Amino acid sequence: MLLKFTKMHGAGNDFVVLDAIRQHISLSSDQLRLLADRHFGVGCDQILMVEKAHDSSADFRYRIFNADGGEVEQCGNGARCFVRFVHDQKLTGKAEIVVETLNGLIRPRLEEDGRVTVNMGKPVFDAARLPFTDGAGEISEPLDIDGHRLMISAISMGNPHAVQVVEDVEAADVATMGPLIEQHPRFPKRVNAGFMQVMDRQHVRLRVYERGSGETLSCGTGACAAAVAGIRRGLLDSPVTVATHGGTLNIAWDGEYVLMTGPAVSVFSGEINL
Repeated sequence: MLLKFTKMHGAGNDFVVLDAIRQHISLSSDQLRLLADRHFGVGCDQILMVEKAHDSSADFRYRIFNADGGEVEQCGNGARCFVRFVHDQKLTGKAEIVVETLNGLIRPRLEEDGRVTVNMGKPVFDAARLPFTDGAGEISEPLDIDGHRLMISAISMGNPHAVQVVEDVEAADVATMGPLIEQHPRFPKRVNAGFMQVMDRQHVRLRVYERGSGETLSCGTGACAAAVAGIRRGLLDSPVTVATHGGTLNIAWDGEYVLMTGPAVSVFSGEINL
């Protein structure tokens, strides 16, 4: 199978984007993992699929696969790359499009300065919907790991996040604690683990260990979850600038909808024989 693709990134969170409108695509989990492999494939954090919408009110359908081949509900940095891709490929001329995801509709908008703003919807704190076993939907809740008690904020931005505040994000043991949080039994569908350092009331630094991908240079939904968690804890004021290893994202939350603005860059296009 000869597959055309485009490599993109949003603040360093990188993607292989596939046009499933103009080419037939049916990939196994093994083929998805091969695409994501940085040694034997193209290499990426996630694979994004552009499809025709099933919902009559949407312009496109957006599917996201992690590097381990599993399909997930949402990816904020990917949503920005999605709208850049459909514009670059001349699949639409609209500045704002309606996109169908596993978690419902989103509305990314291409700004005049080239950045993309995405209405990420309303954050969800209901533990049953994340899901987070025995969670109470509180602003901050305990999570016990290897004899340590962490205080986390459990939030869904279309996918589940566990955000903790750390004193120094660069010193945080993301490599060890990230997978322990991701696979904690209280998160039966696993979780994205966020490590947030508050710099001042409108600036944070963030690292995220993503479910199914490991630590990434940036995580859009993670940035949204971190900003919302900080605002709910009384530590931050909207809008919040979130600095990641891959770049900066701007997050605004009015108590209802979360707006994320950031870059979306095409790196190269090519073909791979699977």
